[in-house]
Formats: sequence, C-alpha cells, structure tokens
Amino acid sequence: MGTLTDIRMACHQLAEPEFGHPADLVGWMGAMQAQDYTMSKWAVGLRLKSATIAQVNEALAKGEIVRTHIMRPTWHYVAGKDLRWMLQLTSSRLKKVIDSWVKASGLDISENQYTQCNDLIGKMLSGGNCLTREEIEMELGHAGVPVTGDRVRRYVLRAEMEGIVCSGADKNGKPGYALLDEQVAPASSLPREEALARLAVNYFRSHSPATLKDFVWWSGLSVTEARHSVGLIGRSLTAERFGQRELFVHESCRAAETSGVPLYLLPAYDEYLIGYKDRTDVLRPEHRARAFTNYGIFYPVILYGGRIAGNWKRPARPDDSCVETSFFETDTAVDRDILEEAVNRYRAFYRAV
Repeated sequence: MGTLTDIRMACHQLAEPEFGHPADLVGWMGAMQAQDYTMSKWAVGLRLKSATIAQVNEALAKGEIVRTHIMRPTWHYVAGKDLRWMLQLTSSRLKKVIDSWVKASGLDISENQYTQCNDLIGKMLSGGNCLTREEIEMELGHAGVPVTGDRVRRYVLRAEMEGIVCSGADKNGKPGYALLDEQVAPASSLPREEALARLAVNYFRSHSPATLKDFVWWSGLSVTEARHSVGLIGRSLTAERFGQRELFVHESCRAAETSGVPLYLLPAYDEYLIGYKDRTDVLRPEHRARAFTNYGIFYPVILYGGRIAGNWKRPARPDDSCVETSFFETDTAVDRDILEEAVNRYRAFYRAV
C-alpha cells in the first residue's frame, strides 16, 4: 500500500486521472465544494485527463453537473444523476439549517411566503428559461414580494432545498438558475439505507484515507447517521494505521501509488484540503493560516509531493499569463520545469475554446 498522500492524490484523481468527462469525475467525487465559482471549475478540470473550461461550462449548461447548496449546506457540484437522491436524503435537515440562518439574521419569512416565491420562481423559469439571482430578485419585486436584505438569497435557497431550482447555464458571465425538472434528466429515488450507503462509498473511494469524523464533516450527517453509513459499507473499508492515527481506506484505493514529486495548483476550497475535518496529514500546523482562516476562507494553494507547500495567486483575468507563486518555506527546492508545467496547465484550461 502507498503512503497516505499517495493514496489521497490517486483517489482525488490528481495523479493519473481516470475520467474524461466532468459528470463522471463529479459523480466519482460524490460532491465537490464550489464556493468560488470560477475556481471551482478549475477544481473539476484539474482532475480530468484533459479539459477546458468550455467542457465544464457545457456540462453545467446541460445539467450533467449541477452547482447547488447541499450537505453542510454550502455550494457544491454534484452529478445531475445524483442530485435528487442526495436532496431526498438531506433536504429536511438543510431546511432547518436555513430556517436558523433566517432567524439569526432577523428576517421574518413565513411558510406561505416561501410557497408564494416557489410558485413565482417556478413560473418565471418554466419553458427552459434561465435567470440570474439578480433577475429573479427583479421579477419577485415586480410581483410585490419583499426583496430587501438577504431575502432573495433565502428564497432561492429554499427553492433549491425543495428540488425546484438548480444551476443552469451561465448568463452574462454570472451563474444562472433553471428548473431542476427541466435541467436534469429524471432519475429514480433511492431507499434511505441505499442512499446512506452510496454517500459513504462516494466519499471514501474519493477521499481515502479518512476517518469517521472526516466523513461527518464532509457530509453534514449526524455522527449516528454517519456511523451507520460506514457500517453499511464496512466490508469495502479497511482500517489502516498511518503514523499515530487509524484511518479507513476504501478497497478501490489500496493499490494506489504515485511516482515522482508531482506539483498541482489547487483552487480555493479544493476538496484535497476542505474535504477533511483534520487537515494535519497534508498541512503543517504552522502553515495553517496561509491555507485557510478561522472564518472558513480557503486560499489557492500549491500541492507539492502530496502536501500543501505554498500559495499561488490567479491572474485578474483567467486568460492573463501572470500566475504568482510562493512557498511557505524558503528552502523548498522545486524544479522550474515542474512548476511551469503546472502553471501552463492552468492557463491552457482557461484559454482553450
């Protein structure tokens, strides 16, 4: 068996990617954090055999992958074919989380108002229409719905949780919303036990080695639900010791190895870092503040030899050739050709049409 970082780079599809299509990759990952819209597309492209931003945009426009709020809940990409069963598994809990956000912000949104907004949003998007949140706000305002403060964001969040809307094609450079039933091909629902098992498989095959606490963090499930999920797939998991810790390894990952010392420009909020509760396996504690903050802001980082070793700064425009890099430790020896190869791969993703 390879080292912890060997296995993780392989499972994350960073070392020797297996997939050529965004939907296959996102389906393998289970879900991919997608706060930073532009950089989240690079998180997908980075893990494909060969990809351009046009391919990722096309997959989004066709509903093959979807960007929506799910699990913790926060922005994630999920495969269109998985969205409905994931919502069915988590939506009741997510609605409670959103209700607590609304209450904490001092907003007063009744169930009747949510129902009214769901009906209005459904009508304005029907027939294949795609609108940005700003356009939805304008239409709701015209219909006499209160839109002050953070209300529209909460209306749309609830519509996502109800399975009414999801991401559509980009519009004027901004993410658009579409009706889920028009955007995403129909798919069968799953019994709860099967959904819990599938979520656990998706996580551990793409994030091994990992702990139960890591899975709880990533999935947003309760400890009891997560432990049950792991139990459902227990035969496919092996507990292995890495240093002083014992972690689960999925059976599909046990032979994973990498060669050389690969270098990758990971986007902000990349799954390689954010997908775990405990990140000390790949990030030294003294460098933590340069990778993410206490407030949940994650920066673009350099992955070198399986560990987070530095930062990089994307250009003001994706097609700009200037990419700034810096390493946490000044004595880090990196072959310039390896670094340039990683930078060129990033440039090619955004430049290709």
